[in-house]
Amino acid sequence: MVSRIVKVIKNFPTFEPVVRYSKNELETPNLSDEIKNEVEVLLLCGPVPYRKVLEKVKSVVPVHYVRYNETGLYKAFYNIQKKLAKVNGMLNVGHAISVDTVTSIMVKRFLEEIDEQDLKIICYDGASNPTREQLLEFHKDCFNKGLTSGVLTGIHSISAEINDLGIPNEWIVPTTQDIVVALERALLSTDARKSKESQIVVGLINVDGFGKIVDRHNSEHEIQKLKLNIHRILLDYVDSLRGHLTHLGGDEYLFFTTRGIFEQETAGYKRVPLASEIYRSYQLTLSIGVGFGRTANEAGSNARSALRKSKEASGNSCFIVREDRGILGPLEMVDAQVKDLELVNPDFIKKAENANMTSSYLSRLLVTYARTGKKDYNVQELALLLNITVRSTHRLLLEWSDTGLVRTSGMEKMPKGRPRQIFEFAFLDESMKS
Repeated sequence: MVSRIVKVIKNFPTFEPVVRYSKNELETPNLSDEIKNEVEVLLLCGPVPYRKVLEKVKSVVPVHYVRYNETGLYKAFYNIQKKLAKVNGMLNVGHAISVDTVTSIMVKRFLEEIDEQDLKIICYDGASNPTREQLLEFHKDCFNKGLTSGVLTGIHSISAEINDLGIPNEWIVPTTQDIVVALERALLSTDARKSKESQIVVGLINVDGFGKIVDRHNSEHEIQKLKLNIHRILLDYVDSLRGHLTHLGGDEYLFFTTRGIFEQETAGYKRVPLASEIYRSYQLTLSIGVGFGRTANEAGSNARSALRKSKEASGNSCFIVREDRGILGPLEMVDAQVKDLELVNPDFIKKAENANMTSSYLSRLLVTYARTGKKDYNVQELALLLNITVRSTHRLLLEWSDTGLVRTSGMEKMPKGRPRQIFEFAFLDESMKS
């Protein structure tokens, strides 16, 4: 990895690399500490050594690492297929692979791209910033319980140790483009960008539908415990931003951090790990507004504007308003389809799937029904909602009508031309869990 980075650095003439090799992640903090006063930026090979350096080295320069995306999965997946084929004769549909470093949404996009929907990939979904030991235990546990037959890992030392245990595995190696992006970010964080990196960022966090959640609890004691647990999770997240958190009362929180750290922790303004963690723990979603500005006042005003935009998007979203009033977002939060479908009666989901109604179509119908109460559509409206052609919509309506999911409720008169049929999705009233 270090050799590959040094090779790519040749395309950046302003960089003069100071190279140190480590055998494992434990050595990285000491090596970084030795050279931190000689360099303007530190670049690590992956997330685990990056965390180790942040924990143990009081760095006076920006610290970055090479991030992974789904493109790195292609080569690793191809190689693990060959290894599993040698062990099992073929890669059976029933087999699964455990994976770390990349997110479940990245994996979902990857599987859709290669059209391998039958293959199961189990992503690590524990701590937001896992240690090497937590990731290793996750892979070993999945394999020993018979849940998986192979491992994809972004940590080379984990790959080596799992290999010694005889578990088929493959190291996910970042692509050249991943390295280029990391070097570009590192370059921007040097002296030329220090003023912007240290810019104050203001964030507002609102817990979606908190009033309704409070009403479900029987005692004040339970409500106070829930509030304390939410506050603890938010404190831990803001601590990872090296920021400051203040509770504004009720369901709203204010935090401060710096722009450079916020960019790193959101993977370049792409995702908010806090959202998945708080939903996994308490089935809560968040609306987050983040403001950049040349002054604290400007950043605060922009944060409020960004929060309004998140609320207008029906929650479970994060937007950023920059100092030039430009908008970034929405950032990646909880998978909306998973969140919506968890509230639906599982027997109904099965019935819908048998009628060729995908989770994507069902989720869009449910979200629109929850927001507007709309359950009657003409063909053109439905095609626009599902983002498919009118011809495909006609075909699906025939299938759904045959299985009783849809019925014709009337005709819509048009100023010109023939009347349009209106189709009613009556099941929307009955699909939610009691």
